[in-house]
Amino acid sequence: MDNSSSPSETAGKPIICKAAVCRGPGDPLVIEEIEVAPPRAWEVRIKILCTALCHSDVTFWKLNKAPLSVFPRIFGHEAVGVVESVGENVEEVKSGDTVLPVFLPNCGECRDCKRKKGNACSEIDTVMHHVMPRDGSSRFKDRNGEVIHHFLFVSSFSEYTVVDVSVVVKISPQIPVDKACLLSCGVTTGVGSAWKVADVEEGSTVAIFGLGAVGLAVAEGARLRGVSKIIGVDVNPSKFEKGKIYGLTDFINPENCGEKRVSQVIKELTGDGADYCFECVGMASLVEEAFESTRVGGSTIVIGVDLHGTPLKLSCFDLLMGRSVKGSFFGGVKPKLDIPLLAQKYIDKELNLDGFVTHEVSFQDINKAFDYLMQGKSIRCIIWINP
Repeated sequence: MDNSSSPSETAGKPIICKAAVCRGPGDPLVIEEIEVAPPRAWEVRIKILCTALCHSDVTFWKLNKAPLSVFPRIFGHEAVGVVESVGENVEEVKSGDTVLPVFLPNCGECRDCKRKKGNACSEIDTVMHHVMPRDGSSRFKDRNGEVIHHFLFVSSFSEYTVVDVSVVVKISPQIPVDKACLLSCGVTTGVGSAWKVADVEEGSTVAIFGLGAVGLAVAEGARLRGVSKIIGVDVNPSKFEKGKIYGLTDFINPENCGEKRVSQVIKELTGDGADYCFECVGMASLVEEAFESTRVGGSTIVIGVDLHGTPLKLSCFDLLMGRSVKGSFFGGVKPKLDIPLLAQKYIDKELNLDGFVTHEVSFQDINKAFDYLMQGKSIRCIIWINP
């Protein structure tokens, strides 16, 4: 079926399109023709305009351990697109709307979605994210009829995808699509962690462990709050110059600390430790180092995902004296409420998104995006599906 067909011609029918399919852990993605089923009740079919590569895509791409390792699969979860058609019971978006598909459900009706604190959704099961959440099936098939699995409810490495309405966020078409794309995961996670989870205040001190897209977004959120010092910790020295754009005042390369621990250097820079430390890598040892780097009454925000579930060793006395550890899933944001506000802040020239985009590739060259990220050259690479 011609991808240029109008929504009225494709609604309710399967669409044949191209997708970047991964058939095994670490295998290069292959552009294949697939069939995308029409949306069922509570579902939305989206024409993807552009997508980006996130570290989480790479982590799961390499993973060879059940039940998280499921193939063949269509990865991708940072994206922006246009609604092609909707299923029954979908009223909040319509054909032609600009939307972000996100990995975190936000039904808006359950007890958790209605709470002011937190961003969990108790209506949608987030564990089985390789299938559609309401019926546990897939909307993708290859040309031989074999089922292709979803990824994080989004699967944006495809010209078309089908998602549950709970993960669809309508945004203003005024924001350029390549910048809107960034708000569907990494940047929102970082800014939200600074604003909603830590709630950093003017004049406070911040240390950030890991200066990828999430870490730099934490810095941007802290900068906009007027903190007095933002310390970046990373083994890649090139991250310091990039970080300065987002307010980084100091940089620590752990490999250059000699006999000192990073926590000692941070305490020297701040006097008695940082008010807030953010762990953005996903290593239990770094969470412990971040915790040791905070002052009495300081907070450590855990953003990185340690897939091994490694236990933490923290001092009960330090906890008693007021230090705290908080988890941050998607920056504590409620997608449908908070992401449009972030988009507006970019439109109003308050939020800096431009510097996050370091590379752009065509859909055919999607594997280059993986190379750039793994070589440490890329913060975010925009993949144009149909430029």
